[in-house]
Amino acid sequence: MGKIRRAIISVSEKIGVISFAKGLAEMGVDILSTGGTAKMLREQGLSVMDISDYTGFPEMMDGRVKTLHPKVHGGLLGQRSKPEHVAKMKEHGILPIDLVVVNLYPFEATVAKEDCGLEDAIENIDIGGPTMLRSAAKNYPDVTVVVDPGDYDLVLSELKEKGEVSSETNFRLAKKVFQHTARYDGAISNYLGQIEKRKKTHEFPETFTFQVKKAQELRYGENPHQKAAFYREYLLTEPSVSNALQLQGKELSYNNILDLDSAYETVKEFEEQAVVIIKHNNPCGAATSLTSLSDAYRKARDCDPVSAFGGIVGFNRPVDQETAREMRDIFLEAIIAPGFHPEALEILKAKKDLRILQTPPLASFANQKGFDLRKVVGGLLVQDRDLGRVPMDQWKVVTKRKPTEEEKRAMAFGWKVAKHVKSNAIILVREDRTIGIGAGQMSRVDSTRLAVMKAKSSTKGTVLASDAMFPFRDGVDTGAEAGAIAIIQPGGSIRDDEVIAAADEYNIAMVFTGMRHFRH
Repeated sequence: MGKIRRAIISVSEKIGVISFAKGLAEMGVDILSTGGTAKMLREQGLSVMDISDYTGFPEMMDGRVKTLHPKVHGGLLGQRSKPEHVAKMKEHGILPIDLVVVNLYPFEATVAKEDCGLEDAIENIDIGGPTMLRSAAKNYPDVTVVVDPGDYDLVLSELKEKGEVSSETNFRLAKKVFQHTARYDGAISNYLGQIEKRKKTHEFPETFTFQVKKAQELRYGENPHQKAAFYREYLLTEPSVSNALQLQGKELSYNNILDLDSAYETVKEFEEQAVVIIKHNNPCGAATSLTSLSDAYRKARDCDPVSAFGGIVGFNRPVDQETAREMRDIFLEAIIAPGFHPEALEILKAKKDLRILQTPPLASFANQKGFDLRKVVGGLLVQDRDLGRVPMDQWKVVTKRKPTEEEKRAMAFGWKVAKHVKSNAIILVREDRTIGIGAGQMSRVDSTRLAVMKAKSSTKGTVLASDAMFPFRDGVDTGAEAGAIAIIQPGGSIRDDEVIAAADEYNIAMVFTGMRHFRH
């Protein structure tokens, strides 16, 4: 890579570009630019040549044709090491362009707007930008290409220190370009694949393109003989395991990440301070507290202290000193929370292997809409996220006895937790804690029996939550024998009348939510 003499700068995202352009100008780099970028740079006192002056052709067709010209792409694609390329460039008055700084029309941001129509979307499909990026990236031995403002400082520092950009950096920047344009084209393809008769009529596009960025390679997958890596989505703003910062501990494993995700997505269901302990991707204890986080932790742990050993703990509040002390005497794999008090960190860091993860604050965020993906051999299942909620005033009381206010609170608590337990899911709860959890059984009555068996305290007076309908009355019979006094479930079975009659026999209050929460 030789000295950079000439650069094209044409950006939609203008953060940092002025100082970058000034740095180039100080090193004697000639700047070519277009439209709004050229105007902005001139206003900052920089000398800029319009692309149209260089090519001899004006911008035309509402700006659609401005950089699509042999004097631009010949200057990008011409290989300096090939005499025949250099000769042709001289013959046709094509100057070498050594640096391209381009980012693209904001297509994704445009189509995310509620009022975006097809015409707006089409006008925000960048043609010249991706073409210049791809031309420059293809010729990376001779051309530096920057698509990410985060790389401005790197390029400037190498130019100042070495007088050129290293071949290693050029190759890395070129890879970044093709990743970026692939994602950009994928977003366009996804959007247009939802359009029929000029309107967005399909929830799922005809073809589905999804790009994620590798965050880290993992020691192994679910089992030691499997290889694995962890990838993150772009533009992630919702607090989650994917944007958590690991403060200490061993490298995360494949299973750790699955469990941390389950833990954090469960505690995010609650407005009050909440704790959940996850074991093998299922809650083994969950609780809330109006008094302290440590109180919530103790209640969650005491639901199933045997299973809590080696578990993953999720909090929806910063962990304080008292809560950290409660966790000292039990082996835990990992903790995830939106913060840690300094005194709590000091206590927890004494356990050297404990993985401690801190997420962005939970104070003000909304669950992002998006897709859940699951790979099967030869295919991909795609669905929207299960963000459905049924307010208490929309529950349908189907039994003779109505639930009390305390029972309603327990139902609301149990319903939030049941959503995150693998189906068939049955949990026995009080209004602020789980008592027994039955998960992943092939029949619902067996999950009910398991929930009763797993309970470490009395199940008398508990509320039973079921993630899906009861196909038979036997689940109600088993719950009643254990002392359950109220049930929340979706309803919808062909034997609903039989199930309701069983609840009435035991004077159990039952509500239907009308919404199922299977978690396979």
